[in-house]
Amino acid sequence: MKLLLVAAVALIDADGRVLISERPAGKALAGLWEFPGGKVEAGERPEETLIRELREEIGIEVAEPCLAPLTFASHPYEDFHLLMPLYACRRWQGTARPLEGQRLAWVKPAKLRDYPMPPADAPLIPALIDLLSPFGN
Repeated sequence: MKLLLVAAVALIDADGRVLISERPAGKALAGLWEFPGGKVEAGERPEETLIRELREEIGIEVAEPCLAPLTFASHPYEDFHLLMPLYACRRWQGTARPLEGQRLAWVKPAKLRDYPMPPADAPLIPALIDLLSPFGN
């Protein structure tokens, strides 16, 4: 079974909310909500992937030192096995905006389960709740 490496990030604002993105129509798992990120390309490190994807998908600039590894997901899909490190990021330049037709939502960690997510994303939620619990989830 093919191993697919995908990097994701939990962008955390000053109010302790996390940015999630709805997969647009026409893409696999359309309509489900996920953490921003994407496939790690050949020769690319996960941090480089996130810097590139955040620029392309939501128009923000992130410096590599602002990406802190938090947890990861390992999930078998029918045709591949997904390995997805999740980074936390509290500092970036610009304002997140949907550049690929997706919807964005800033959500308190305790409310993330209210949004349908792909099977690999949902297990990442407890780490975010633990990290951000002082924010009154």
